[in-house]
Order: sequence, then C-alpha cells, then structure tokens
Amino acid sequence: MNGATSVGERELGGEQMPGPIDTVNQLVEAINGADLDRAVAAYEGNAVLVVQPGRIVRGITQIREALAGFVALKAVLRSEAQQLIEADDVALYIGRWSLSGIDPAGNAVAMGGESSDILRRRQDGRWLIALDNPWGAQILPSR
Repeated sequence: MNGATSVGERELGGEQMPGPIDTVNQLVEAINGADLDRAVAAYEGNAVLVVQPGRIVRGITQIREALAGFVALKAVLRSEAQQLIEADDVALYIGRWSLSGIDPAGNAVAMGGESSDILRRRQDGRWLIALDNPWGAQILPSR
C-alpha cells in the first residue's frame, strides 16, 4: 500500500474494506446531505441513540425519527477531532463535533459535544453503529 488509504480502511484479499471511521464519516456526510436513508444505514437494526441527555431511542424506527429532526435543520455537522480504539470486531469512537442549522421556525441552532460511540463489525465486513452517544460524559448525573 502506498499510504493513500483513508483512515479506518483495511486491506482484505487485495480489496479495501471500510473501517469504523468510514461509517462515522458516512453518517456525517448523510446528515449534511439531508440523506436520511443513508444516515440510518450507518446503524445496526437494534442500535441505541442518546438523542439528548436523559432521552434514549432504540431501533431503526426511533433512530430514523430522531435523525429526521437533525436533517430538518438543514444542518452542517462537523467532526472536529476523532480517536478510535479497536478490539477485534468492536470499536470505540470518540470525537468532538459541532452542528449548526436553522429550525423550522427560522431560528439559528448551534450545538456541539464530545461523542462516544460503539461500532461493531458485521460478518460481511461492514462496521455499523451499535451505541451512539453524541453527548459523551454530559449524560452523567450532576454531582
């Protein structure tokens, strides 16, 4: 290999296989492109998403509804820093992100956080998000 491989890709039988970072980037690109189907495709069927501290959704139907809210903002989602730790078929993704957009009433929306996500490699080699916590430690109760 000549170093042109993107972060997270692996060589398998001469083929480039996308890695966990590629799945996260797919989600970011899908939200920025208002492509709800592609965003939802980054998740396992029984995945869990922390929509906000104290609010969790489970499964593709609820995740689709939650992500539709971000897509409706005509959001610009940016991943500002990423770190990945892998162990066999499981990966911990930690990233800093920011999002800006316009809500349905025309008001500016801006938010950000530090994400901690768990991805799992499927038998077909694809990495999908099993647990998506975009709020990181903010979900912990106050002291």
